[in-house]
This record gives sequence, structure tokens and C-alpha cells, in this order.
Amino acid sequence: MSPYMDEARLLLKKHYGYDQFRPAQEPVVESLIAGRDTLAIMPTGAGKSICFQIPALMFPGITLVISPLISLMKDQVDAMREQGIDATFINSTLSSEESRERLAGIAHGSYKLVYVAPERLDTDYFQSILERQTISMVAVDEAHCLSQWGHDFRPSYQQIAPFIAGLRRRPLVAAFTATATPEVREDIIRLLGLQDPAVHVSGFDRPNLYFGVITGEDKDSFLLHYIEDHPRDAGIIYAATRKNVERIYAYLQKHHVAIGRYHAGLSDEERERTQDDFLYDNLQVIAATNAFGMGIDKSNVRFVIHYNMPKSLEGYYQEAGRAGRDGEPGECLLLYAPQDILTQKYLINVSTDDEERKAHNLAKLQRMIDYCHTPDCLRAFIIRYFGGTPEKAECGNCSNCRANREKADVTTEAQMVFSCIYRMHERYGTTLVAQVLKGSSEKRIRDLRLDALSTYGLMKDKPLKEIRLLIQRFIATDYLTLTESEYPVLRLAPPAYDVLRGQLKVFQPLPQTKKRRASAPADAGLFETLRALRKDIASREQIPPYLIFSDATLRDMCRVRPKNLEAMREVKGVGERKLARFGKEFLAAILAGK
Repeated sequence: MSPYMDEARLLLKKHYGYDQFRPAQEPVVESLIAGRDTLAIMPTGAGKSICFQIPALMFPGITLVISPLISLMKDQVDAMREQGIDATFINSTLSSEESRERLAGIAHGSYKLVYVAPERLDTDYFQSILERQTISMVAVDEAHCLSQWGHDFRPSYQQIAPFIAGLRRRPLVAAFTATATPEVREDIIRLLGLQDPAVHVSGFDRPNLYFGVITGEDKDSFLLHYIEDHPRDAGIIYAATRKNVERIYAYLQKHHVAIGRYHAGLSDEERERTQDDFLYDNLQVIAATNAFGMGIDKSNVRFVIHYNMPKSLEGYYQEAGRAGRDGEPGECLLLYAPQDILTQKYLINVSTDDEERKAHNLAKLQRMIDYCHTPDCLRAFIIRYFGGTPEKAECGNCSNCRANREKADVTTEAQMVFSCIYRMHERYGTTLVAQVLKGSSEKRIRDLRLDALSTYGLMKDKPLKEIRLLIQRFIATDYLTLTESEYPVLRLAPPAYDVLRGQLKVFQPLPQTKKRRASAPADAGLFETLRALRKDIASREQIPPYLIFSDATLRDMCRVRPKNLEAMREVKGVGERKLARFGKEFLAAILAGK
């Protein structure tokens, strides 16, 4: 272990109020302090920003943090200032005078961390200032934006590697992302030119999050009842289109929910106002398209509900991961309906004329569909998708695992489906296979003479919808595959042949549709008192409440119940600066509550 790790832990305690790094953070910090290029794939909420902020405090000169997320820059810089760290950002939200002042501060070495959007890297004035500074490290946040196969490719990220190559002295380079498949990881290393990098994949599990897929519910009623059951919890509702956002907003507002809306069709002023109201806890809920949330560092989001199925698991996991960033319990619910598939296919088709990229995106959509249909553990499905290995087959904290369902033997139904696909020479998609099994009299079936197959009508007593669902679940559990094309064709995977030969049985539980309610936190009375105090202080200081203390820190105060300021240091998340500024008020509230 590096001898400098003791210094790193002292800085962690001083500025952030934690005695130890999290297990996923420590090896990343250690490799950076050792001067090694690093790629870190860490799930949202794992604390990846600390991994480059602590080394930045130890290195001479400046650490440049490149991020596409304007709102995150401000949030993180505000948080660091509250923790006593000299940091700033340069982006398009600043006036000319503000930019000049900050650039002058950079020139005079006033900052340890400078956040900048990639578009700024090729401006002559910015480069001329940096040429006179010592740049010890360049940290690239949201590094998946480099890859055209990532879910959020940004051409501006292509400017980063030439910028680094043009510096007088090559700095240490670090790349961070929450969602990257093995293919995207290779792209990041190649496109950034990382030299013999240490690659840390900390695992994609978020144990504090509950994952659920809800089917067969009236979506609007579900939303209203869920919010009524969670009156003090902040949450985000994602929808696929602006039209749905507006409809959700109007419906919940009519029922007196403190809700805001956010999508690209609104003015910059309204979006900024809505975002600030949410950050300051003036709104309980945001209804939004995926335009909202990138870089929102609000730690006390307790639930994320997807009103529509997203187009990829990368996008879903990043958006869902905005719940429970403080490590406290959060819920991630997806309200699935078959119409969502048509909506996302349309959005993919109109988004690009590149047929290769379109096929790639359609394949990602299929894995998202598989997630909605799998009868197995949802958490394990996500972990496997990102190239990890689940610790156990059932997590006990998702809608499938919590259903306590008996598994039924569906081997006979599986053999019917697989045999039908085989006899159709693996040339057709889900709809036609289902129609043949149902014994449909559609003209196309007669024209193709598929009604002559021995499997025609084998499932005539089942509703067509149920047959389609059965096929979708066989796809989700890897008995079947679909080709990457606009009109995917069903193919038999190796396990399907074992089933046809009678060498393998298939067991599946029935679909789960019921929702789960969150339990009330321990010490709810004191917690609410501390939360109200936090809101009052936030109004006074004109900063978002979570920048004062996170929900996790408030709950740890309820657990520790410190009797004096010295004991308050034992609360996780109470650093020296925050103790000096806010410690007395919170201590008084705790003592009064005894």
C-alpha cells in the first residue's frame, strides 16, 4: 500500500468527515496517488468524485476535471467549497466578467480543481492560461461519452485526447464512468490514449436499491397512490416523450402533488427554476424526459419511476441510479407496457440514418425488453449485462425475488415454442411464431403455408398475448436469441436444443405485478426534526439542503446521538468545516429531542 494513503485518509476525514474510503474507492485512489493512468467503472452513488478530488489535493498545481454536465459542475464545486476545498468551474452559464475573474484565478493558482466542459479545451485563451500552470492530472468524468457505442456518445469528447497531447508535459490521466460494457471500456482506453492503465471495475451492484418491474397496472393511478404512500420522499418520474411528461405533470398537479416538469421543449429559465426548486426541496417530484438528471448530485432522491421503458439498460441504470446516492434505501420501479416498445423503436429509427448504429441500438433495446420480461433476479440480470458475475442467483431485494413464487415446470410449453421456431427454419419473428402456435387464420400464414406445420395450433387454447409473453421470457432467459435488425428474427440458443432433446427442463415463475411499499426509517421523529432544521439552514445560507448534510448523515446523527461537538465528529459525513458551521445547531436539536 502506498505510504501516501495515510495522508489521503486524513484529507478524507478533514474535508468529508469519513474515517475510511469505501472498498471500491481505495484501490482507485491508491493507483492515482502512485501516478498510474486509471480507468474506474463505479456505479452511481459509489463516490467516484472523491477518487479524483482527494489525489488532486495531494498533487502540485491543478487537476482539470472534464465533464459534459454543467449542472454537476456547479453542484460539485459548491459542495467542495462547503468542505473547504478551492475549486471552480468554467462553462457557458458564466457571464463574461465571471469567466474573466475565474480564468484570472486559474492563472494565479487559486484553485486545486477546475471543472471544464470539453468544448472549452480548444479555445486559445484557455489554452494560453493552462500553458503557464502545472497540470498534474486530467480527470475525465462520464468517460462513456467517448465511445460511439456508449449510450450517450458526445462528439465534443473527441477533443480531449488532442488537448492532452498538446500540453507541455503529459499529466496523469484518469477516466471515470458509471455505465460501460466491456466494448465501451476498450474504446475509452484507446481513445484517451491511457498508458498501461489500472482498470478498476468495482461491480455494478447497488445493494441499497430495490428494483421492480410493474406490469398490468394503470400507470397514472399507480403514480398517484405511490406518491401518497411516500409523502416525504423526493423522486423522479421519467417518461419517453415530452407529451407524456406534460400529461403526468398536469395529472399529479391536479391531485395537489408538489411536482415540476423538465424537458427540452421548455425555456432555459423554466428548466433552471424547476431544477433549483427540486434541489432545494421545494418540489417533491420531477416529471422529466432523459434530458433531466445528468449530473444532478441531489443525494436524497428516494425513488425513480420510469413511466415508460427506456431504450437501453445503460440509460435505465444511470437514470434509476439517481435514487439513493447517499447509500440509504431507494426504489427503482419500471412501469412496463408493450406500447413502450413501439415508442422506443420509433425514436431509434428517427434518431439516425446510420444502419449499423440503428441495428446496434435496436439490439440494446431488446436487452431492455428482456429485463422487463425476465422471471429471474433483476439485479443479477443487470450485473451480468455489464460483464459482472452476481454473488448469488437471488438478491432478495427486487420484485422477482420478493414475489416468493413457486416455479412451475414449463418444459412442455418451451418444447412447443422451440419446435415451432425450428420448423419455421428460424426465419421469422415473435409475432408470426406466436400466431402459428395460436393457429391464426391470418392471410400471411396461409400464403407462407405455415398452417401446414405440425406445430400449427399447438397452443390454440392460450391467448395470443400469453404466447407472446412466454416467447419474450424465453428470450430474456437466453433460450432464444433475436437478430440485430429492424425486424428481429428468432433463433434457437444452445440450451433450447437440450430442451428439445429432453436433456433439460425449464422452470419459470408466474409474472409479478404488485408493488412494494417502503418501510418507515428508524428514529423517524428525530430524523424529521433534523430534516426541517436542514431546510431552514439551507434557506438561510441559500444552498441546497443536501449540501449541508445528506440524509445518510442525518440518520447517522439519529444513531450516534452525540452529546457534544467532539462526539459529533464520529458521525459519518461531518467534516471539520461543516462541524464548525452547522454543528452547534444540529447538536442542540439532537439534545432537545432526547
